[in-house]
Amino acid sequence: MGILTEKSRAIKVLVTGANGLLGQKLIDQLRSDTGVNVIGTGKGDARLPDSWQGSYGWREMDVTDKHQVLKVIAEVKPDAVIHAAAMTQVDDCEKDQKRCRVANIDAVSNLIEACQINDVHFVHLSTDFIFDGEEGPYSEEGTPNPINYYGWTKLEAEKRIKESKIKWAIVRTVLVYGIANDMSRSNIILWVKKSLEEGKNIKVVNDQWRTPTLAEDLAVGCTLIVKKRAVGIFNISGKDFLTPYDMAIQTADYFGLDKSLITEVDSTLFTQPAKRPPKTGFIIEKAKNELGYSPKSFTEGIGILSKQLKLADS
Repeated sequence: MGILTEKSRAIKVLVTGANGLLGQKLIDQLRSDTGVNVIGTGKGDARLPDSWQGSYGWREMDVTDKHQVLKVIAEVKPDAVIHAAAMTQVDDCEKDQKRCRVANIDAVSNLIEACQINDVHFVHLSTDFIFDGEEGPYSEEGTPNPINYYGWTKLEAEKRIKESKIKWAIVRTVLVYGIANDMSRSNIILWVKKSLEEGKNIKVVNDQWRTPTLAEDLAVGCTLIVKKRAVGIFNISGKDFLTPYDMAIQTADYFGLDKSLITEVDSTLFTQPAKRPPKTGFIIEKAKNELGYSPKSFTEGIGILSKQLKLADS
């Protein structure tokens, strides 16, 4: 699967989960693109900065409500849907499998039907957790074998998309980090920074490997796929292959904090409802070559978050 012909007119893009971290970054990026009209959707009202008013559209849409999905997409008639809404808390998915299935599988079936009826390009966000983590980092041709319920639901959603008759792209990503507009979400960088500034000793695992992904980079990758009308599977992640311990050390180094407060531990020290794959991460050559994707390094990502923190405090 390759690249379809790019449209010459401004394209209309609908984003699900637009109040979430990735959704916010997508709206911000697409609203400033003269070649794109962007419509955000989510449960209830938009929770985006007041300064963005007038530069994007908004429709209330619960992706688990089939009638609402069919109605909104028929009325908006987007060229593309970027599906950023999902239940992503891995342990919550393990504990409440019914809710997870509805959010991560049934919602996708609703969107597939709406996209097929209205001839919409469907861009779906997936995860490294479809893999067991025994042979990472993975290319797009890696063999999935999820070891937790969250991963299983995301793989099942991929299967339904592949079996459909719509134009689709699957975006697989890894450990997305960033700062939401309302500062509602933490991440490893903020947690390490805050803990060390408070003089706390922290334990960080050294036996899991990932390619952590800056939310802004993921939004860029999704935008490239939409604008190029790309179809198929694309790994969109960071380029640095790191353990959480590596990430913590880089964070301490960047902010000049005391690394002696960080202790290396292995994951057996923590008891969690859902198993985690030990070594995932992605090979991103396809996205680089076909899309022109070029992610930031993890250190550059820390720098971007640092600037955003200063703006939020000012």
